Amino acid sequence: MTLQSLIKSIETITTVDDLPAIKACVEKSYDWIRASFDTTAVNQLVTGRAQFVDALLCHLWELYGLDNNRDLALCAVGGYGRGHLQPYSDIDLLIVSKRPLKPEYQEKIGMFITLLWDIKLDVGQSVRTIKETVKLAKDDISIATNLVESRLLCGSEQVFDKLWDEVNGRNSWTSKAFFTAKYEEQKNRHAKFNGTAYNLEPNIKENPGCLRDIQSIGWVAKKHFKEYDGWNLVGHGYFTEQEHSELITCRMHLWKMRCALHLIAGRSENRLLFDYQPDVAEMLGYGKEGKPSVEKMMRDFFRTIARVSELNQMLLQRFKYDMLNQSVQRSAIINEDFELLDNMISPRHEHVFSSPESILDFLNVITNTPEVQGLSTTCIRQLRNAHRAFEDSYFVDRPESREKLMHLLRQPDFFNYAWDVMHHYGILQAYLPEWDAIVGMMQFDLFHAYTVDEHTHRLVKHVNYFFSKENKDFPRCGRICRHLDKPEVLYIAAIFHDIAKGRNGDHSTLGAVDVANFCKRHNVPDDDAAMIAWLVENHLLMSVVAQRRDIYDPEVISEFASAVRSHNHLNLLYTLTLADIRATNDNLWNDWKASLLRELYLMTQKALDNGLQCQVTLNERVATHKHQARQILQERATNPTSIDTLWSRFDDDYFVRFKPTQIAWHTDEIIKAQDEWLTPEHEGLLVKANDNSAKGGTEIFIYGKDRKALFAQVASVLDSRNCSIHDAHVTVTRDGYVFDSMLVLENDGSRLSSSSRIASLETAVSEQLEKPGRAHENKRKLPRQMKQLDVPTKVRFFSIGEDATLVELEALDAPGILAKIGHAFVDTNVTLKLAKIATIGERAEDIFIVSNDAGKALTQEQQVSLKKRLLFKLDQLEDITIP
Repeated sequence: MTLQSLIKSIETITTVDDLPAIKACVEKSYDWIRASFDTTAVNQLVTGRAQFVDALLCHLWELYGLDNNRDLALCAVGGYGRGHLQPYSDIDLLIVSKRPLKPEYQEKIGMFITLLWDIKLDVGQSVRTIKETVKLAKDDISIATNLVESRLLCGSEQVFDKLWDEVNGRNSWTSKAFFTAKYEEQKNRHAKFNGTAYNLEPNIKENPGCLRDIQSIGWVAKKHFKEYDGWNLVGHGYFTEQEHSELITCRMHLWKMRCALHLIAGRSENRLLFDYQPDVAEMLGYGKEGKPSVEKMMRDFFRTIARVSELNQMLLQRFKYDMLNQSVQRSAIINEDFELLDNMISPRHEHVFSSPESILDFLNVITNTPEVQGLSTTCIRQLRNAHRAFEDSYFVDRPESREKLMHLLRQPDFFNYAWDVMHHYGILQAYLPEWDAIVGMMQFDLFHAYTVDEHTHRLVKHVNYFFSKENKDFPRCGRICRHLDKPEVLYIAAIFHDIAKGRNGDHSTLGAVDVANFCKRHNVPDDDAAMIAWLVENHLLMSVVAQRRDIYDPEVISEFASAVRSHNHLNLLYTLTLADIRATNDNLWNDWKASLLRELYLMTQKALDNGLQCQVTLNERVATHKHQARQILQERATNPTSIDTLWSRFDDDYFVRFKPTQIAWHTDEIIKAQDEWLTPEHEGLLVKANDNSAKGGTEIFIYGKDRKALFAQVASVLDSRNCSIHDAHVTVTRDGYVFDSMLVLENDGSRLSSSSRIASLETAVSEQLEKPGRAHENKRKLPRQMKQLDVPTKVRFFSIGEDATLVELEALDAPGILAKIGHAFVDTNVTLKLAKIATIGERAEDIFIVSNDAGKALTQEQQVSLKKRLLFKLDQLEDITIP
């Protein structure tokens, strides 16, 4: 089927009552796009779709007899007005009349629009007089923008011409006002996406660097120059031929992706959701490998939008001066090559970027000129051209370039604005092949919100913030950074920490080799090079230990302190770890992670001071915590004998884990309950919640006689109310009472929002524990994004002594997962002692320390039994065999 035959088939429709024939014709248009997708240029599909809709609408217009009214015009506006239509895009129509319509034509137009909806066309329509349209356009920039791209489909040319003249007349938007409004509109749109398109599920139409940014250039040009072909901007001096061709190439790429997305989704969908990414990647020819294919597609996508962003910035900045009739208000000569024009750095001649070294010199100029706030249009253009001129080899191969880069890396001020320029304009990509390999590299999960290069750029900016005087949020990191003799050690480690992502093997190990080679080529002293390589190889160590190990176990602290070796290693690793977590995902950093890292840092620091005598460190902690808690309780007039009696039933481990304020709170609440109702004969449980006891979140503690499935029931209640447990500690007293403490956050990682929310959780947990049995119904559904992610369930066992076994579990973080795990423990007579809950995007990576019903480590047979039960619970399998 050809487009011509498709359009010709429209003529066979002789009546608007033949709905099946009209629907069949519309369906054939989708079949034509699907069949032609691999063999026809996407611009022909997009314009061909518009031509088909043109022909269909005009034919139906005539069949309704609307062409008989000489004062009526059917107009295409918006994207459809440009003559572009994606398969399921909105068809924006303006039906405009010279004067108010008679009832006869109002009825016919109503029937015409109803038919379009009946045949499943996504139509957006407005019916107005010329006067009404002009008035609305004057007050609404969106309507004015749509009319800039309007065209007559059928009906009265006279009416359309009059509308066009008035919309573009003296009383309409001036090109100056129009530009200002569109420029502000784009800034606000970018802000909704946090200024970046590097999102997991980008919007191909609206994200920064995507189709809307290309359209913004067109709207402004059409309004100012009355030019409707972007090629004519070359003639006006705004584009070079190469830049225009590049913009068209980028638009074709984005159009192709959007077209495939519409066909896969079967509707107007512009968000590249996880659900669609594998199918879109396959349709675009990236292969059928799932995740690898998606990552290839996303890499090309992110590289495309980076080019669009450059061109958009370059053109709109030039338009800003020309259309607003602005002249440079402030100018200052920096050196023989550059000047400052309204705080924008600009070349003073055409050959400022004559070599790779001159580009690095340019970054040094920015470093030493803090007034620079941006690059002029001329500067962006020359920099882009230089980038292409030197692309035959990487800058790192030139000894002089290596010297100049090291000069930059030794200046913390370089990492202010000059680092942004180096990243955004591809200079580091041109310098280092390893960096080039990670540009646009996306990871197909819910944990990493940015491409590898964008994540690293943000990490470096977080490190740089620690150095700044404005840093009030991270005083410890600030003190560490301000006392560094060689800041470049931390900065180079930050740049290289993920440089080996996407290769076969451990990226930390491979990255350490890469950075060692870098240091050797750049004459970094051996001691500094060794520190940098150690940081890169171990950049995940502190995060893993804090979130997945029992940091109150003296052996864990001893092992970590031995790996760290010195205060200097600890300080640098702490700073790098904190920046890494904050740069991975905007929602990842919270008070709980901050408290974990702080605790691990302080205890390791103390252990290093004590010569790795970690038990001594923890004994000191027990004594200090008891003393401070007792002081708090004395102020509350708590009975000292009751305190001693209660504390004698707890092991030292309890006093190591909890802060004095927590111990005092627990003690006070338990003693009050014992005095009032919690007698040895009472089977009830004390449930209390407090938002002030733990720095990281809300603590819920439960105390009373031990019972089966206690943890499972509480976990299910909290999960059903969109809360997550991040840490759980279970203590069984010497006389058989259970003390459970759980640190709870909202599912998005934030703290619980209000006292009423905390009180309702406390009540819900209490009510559940008062019910007979151990079941709790949880109706929370699996989020849409997670349905597309493959996370196989893995269970591993590690021996940690005679009395306990460590269970490491990885699984999809599905609703109710902790409740299922808790029930699996009960089913296999396993006792939970400690839970460390870490959610890494869609992946639950949890640690449980357990024992058998005899209080000993699990036997091999018990491990196999527990693993079978966990797999059954989490994967809902019916028949499981363990190899």
